[in-house]
This record gives sequence, C-alpha cells and structure tokens, in this order.
Amino acid sequence: MIGDRIGPAVHDHAGEGPPLLLLHGAGRTLADWAAVAPLLVPYHRVVAVDLRGHGHSPSGPWHLSEVLKDIEEVLAAHGIPDALPVGHSLGGMLAVRYALEHPDVTPGAVNLDGFGWGRPDQYVGLEPDRVAQRLAQFRELSAVGQGRELPPEGLRGLLAEERAISEQLGIPYELLEAGVLRSVREREDGILELRPGRKEALQMCAVIDSLDLFALFRRMTAPLLLGRARRQVPSAPGLDWFDHMMAAYAKGLARDLAALAEERPNVTVAHVDATHAMLLENPRAVAEEILAFTS
Repeated sequence: MIGDRIGPAVHDHAGEGPPLLLLHGAGRTLADWAAVAPLLVPYHRVVAVDLRGHGHSPSGPWHLSEVLKDIEEVLAAHGIPDALPVGHSLGGMLAVRYALEHPDVTPGAVNLDGFGWGRPDQYVGLEPDRVAQRLAQFRELSAVGQGRELPPEGLRGLLAEERAISEQLGIPYELLEAGVLRSVREREDGILELRPGRKEALQMCAVIDSLDLFALFRRMTAPLLLGRARRQVPSAPGLDWFDHMMAAYAKGLARDLAALAEERPNVTVAHVDATHAMLLENPRAVAEEILAFTS
C-alpha cells in the first residue's frame, strides 16, 4: 500500500550500497531484470518495480505525471528517495525524466536503449517524408496488438512463441516465460488479457511519441549513461522494409549520440553486445556497464 491506495508492485532485491531503482520497458515487467539484479546486489541496494498497468501493478491512466509520481512514492515508501533510476527502453526514458524533475536528490540516470523511433531526419540516407510514412504504418500495426486477448488455451501458443524467440536470440526460456506469466491476467469469463490493456497501452505510446529525447538528454547536468544495443532485432515476417530502416536509424543514432557525448562531459555512451532485448540476452554486459558508471 502507498498512502490509502494500492501502489505499484515491487521486487526488493535487497543489497547494500547506493540504491538503484530498476524500470522496465513498455509491455514488459520487472521480471526482465531477474538476471541483471543479482549482479548489482553486491554493490547496491536494488529495487525493481512494475510500471502502472504492467505486471502485478494496478491499472490507471497512463499519464506521464502520474507515472513519475508512482516512482516517487515507491522510492519514498522504501526509504530510498536518492536512488539512481536505471531504465530499459521506456524505463530509460522515464529514468531521465524523473532525474530532471528531482535534481536535488537524484544522482543521475541510466537509459538503456530507450531512444524510441527517433526523428525522421535520424534515418541516414532515407527521405524523411518516407520515413514518417513508414513509422506511421508501423505504429498502426503495433496498435492492433495492444491489449491482446487470448482464449484459455491461448497461453500455450503464446509460450510457444516465446520458445521460438528463445531459440532465435539465445535467451534462456525461463526468463521469457516468467515475463509472460507476470503479464497475463485472467478475466471472470476465462479470457486471458495481456497487460497493459489497450487503452493504457495507447496512452503510453502517446507519451513515448511526445518525448523529445535528445532535448531531455541535453537538459541533464547530472551524470547520464546512455546504453545502445550493438545488434538489431530481426524483423517480423512481412516487414521487409524494417531492417533497412532500422539500419539507417542505427547510423543516425550513433552519429547523434557521439556528438552528444562530445559536447556534454556528463554524458557517457556505452555499447552493449546484444539486441534491444539486452537485459535478457546479455545481463552480465548490462550489469558491467551500470557498475562501471556507478563506480
């Protein structure tokens, strides 16, 4: 409980030392940190949280101010208001926003591959207007899958999809299974829902699209670690243009991150040998980058 309401679900990994708050990505859960957190615990107090509408946390309007308030209340409830926010993907974006809003107590921020879809001009060699069209198309496709519902037997098929991902990316299956099971909620009619629900997911996507991330990075004066995946996630069938676009975006993002680090001495850019699923693929490399930064 937080105050008079049920607060976000938390996993307190314990540990001693400067506190860290671990934030997951969109549509994921705190289970994503299961292999990273134990590597941090010898050096830090480590707490992971399910963002609102995700995992075991309550639902609620997905407004940025409310999500940041959730984070503040979790830290206060655990007596660690000075925790360093460490986020992956969406969680990384939130870590930066939270640090900017609490500069007196927050020592910095870690953003691991939380760069969204970027700006059309960041897609090197491609026409910005064409990129904008493709991104709109991809957002429409993504919206269709938000708040996915499954019949009672659908969980078996969903776990089979995770098994295929495990084999493709070399991720231990049990890590993927734990994330799915934490995200599934059964309704009274027996239908399974994947969290977050459609309404919350669409609000969340709107929040992501509203963020000018490089403007936020430039506002940071405290230490900021920006982690970037070295490898691309393989494209989905039927999206032949996706790999080409993402390769162009990777070039633009690398260019802009290098320029940012050159002009801002508080910014550290790290490259992790993994795809965007770095927490699951290469937890040791992720932990090493975090520990090098916090040391």
